[in-house]
Amino acid sequence: MPQHGRKLRCAIYTRKSSDEGLEQSFNSLHAQRDACEAFINSQKHEGWILLPAAYDDGGLSGGSMERPSLYRLLADVQSRLVDIVVVYKVDRLTRSLADFAKLTELFDAHGASFVSVTQQFNTSTSMGRLTLNVLLSFAQFEREVAGERIRDKIALSKRRGMWMGGLPPLGLDGIDRQLVVNEAEAETVRFIFQ
Repeated sequence: MPQHGRKLRCAIYTRKSSDEGLEQSFNSLHAQRDACEAFINSQKHEGWILLPAAYDDGGLSGGSMERPSLYRLLADVQSRLVDIVVVYKVDRLTRSLADFAKLTELFDAHGASFVSVTQQFNTSTSMGRLTLNVLLSFAQFEREVAGERIRDKIALSKRRGMWMGGLPPLGLDGIDRQLVVNEAEAETVRFIFQ
């Protein structure tokens, strides 16, 4: 039993950016949850208990706060149903330094804290906060660089004449990333412009 005699209610939050692999019987969300559960179990002597609710966002970016399970988690924090938010890595919670600042402010305002099971830092000290801010700055940088790579690849593909998706114009079909004339529809287009 913890010295303070209080049970600390722990909620696990998991996130994976892509849908890839989520259909598997054991996926990234399960692996994150298992690691978090093991960590909570290791803290039972401190009064940590796992809440039964699952807060899992599969296929959603950490660059946005628009995530259903994150919304539910934050509502439970605001209702003071959660004492500790447990994540596998900080970037599972968010990849935005600004969003993280908002989250920690919300946690503080409602008497909650958060723990990353794979990254050791103590946000009660100035050095711990600095370490966390540097870590989150790199997570945000990584997200921005990935976005730049994707934009560059799309721009290069367009310059090479590749069709980048969407609904092809009437009279054309998108096949193997190339626009190909659809003769049946093309006849309609020719008729319209006569």
